[in-house]
Amino acid sequence: MHFYNTTEDGHNQDDSVLKDVTKSGKERPWRERKLENVSYAELLQILKFKKAGNVGACGRVLEFKTTDEGFLKLFKTWFCKSKLCPVCNWRRSMKNSYQAQQVIEEVIKEKPKARWLFLTLTARNAVDGEDLNQGLSEMTKSFNKLIKYKKVNKNLIGFMRSTEVTVNQETGAYNQHMHILLCVENMYFKNKENYISQDEWTVLWQKALKVLYKPVVNIQAIKPNKKGDTDIQSAIKETSKYSVKSSDYLTNNQERNLEIVGDLEFGLFRKRMISYGGLLKEKHKLLNLDDTEDGNLVQTSDEEKPSEAEQEANSIIA
Repeated sequence: MHFYNTTEDGHNQDDSVLKDVTKSGKERPWRERKLENVSYAELLQILKFKKAGNVGACGRVLEFKTTDEGFLKLFKTWFCKSKLCPVCNWRRSMKNSYQAQQVIEEVIKEKPKARWLFLTLTARNAVDGEDLNQGLSEMTKSFNKLIKYKKVNKNLIGFMRSTEVTVNQETGAYNQHMHILLCVENMYFKNKENYISQDEWTVLWQKALKVLYKPVVNIQAIKPNKKGDTDIQSAIKETSKYSVKSSDYLTNNQERNLEIVGDLEFGLFRKRMISYGGLLKEKHKLLNLDDTEDGNLVQTSDEEKPSEAEQEANSIIA
C-alpha cells in the first residue's frame, strides 16, 4: 500500500486527499469502501445493534509511516472485522487471495503432479436469518461429510473452501453456496474407479445434504502449472472474494436494506466463511500465516509489511 498526498493547489496539506496506490499504479477504493461502511453502520444503528458505533469507527483514523521512496505506508488503524463491513471484507479479500497464492505455491512444490479442481456446491435458498443460520451450519456439516466419502477422500490432498451468500433482489431469498479449490492426486483422472463425474458429485452432495431435491453442483479441472494459464488465479479470486457483496444490502430501498442486514447479521453469526483442509491447511500453518478472518487486516501482503526503518520513522495521522 502506497499513499500520497494530493491537493488542488499543491500547498494546503490540511485539505489534502490521501490516495492508496499500488506499486503498479492502481488506485484502491478506500473512499468508496468507507462511505459504504458509514451507510452500513447507520443501518445497524437503526436496528439497534450495539456494534453500530464500533463499525462506524472502522478505519476512521489511519496512522502512516514514510517509506524510503517518499510514499506513506499504512502502519496502524482499527478495523471492526464485522462480517458485513465493506472495508473489512475488502481487506479480507486481498489477504485471502495473497495467502491462498502462497499456500498453493508451497503445495505445488511438494506435489508438482497433483491436479486441481474447482467445485461449487449449492443448497436450497434460505427465506430469513434463522433459516440462513441453520442452512449454513448444515452445509458445513454436509461438506465435512462429503470429503470423508471413500471415493472423494482416497484421492484428496487438500482444499480451500469459502462460503458465499447472495441476495435475490426479486424474491428476497438468500442463496447459500460454497466455492472449493480441491487438490487431488494425479491418479484421480487415470481410471473410472478414481474419477468422479459431475453427476456423481451431485449424487454425493445430495446424499451428504440429506435432501430429496437435486442440488446444483459444478466441477471443473484447472491447470495451475501451465505457464501463463489464468485458471488458478481465477479460482483463487473466486474462492477469496467477499462472502457477502455490499451491493446486496446497500440499495435504494432502505426498508429492504434493514431487513436484509438484520437477516444476514443473524444468519452469519459465528459462521466461518473461509477454511483450509489437508495439505493446504498444513502449509498455511507452516507458513505461519495468521487467521484469514480474524487476523491482521492492516498488512494484507508482504508488500505492505513495514521495514524496521519505516517502523522507526515519524507517523502521519489522517
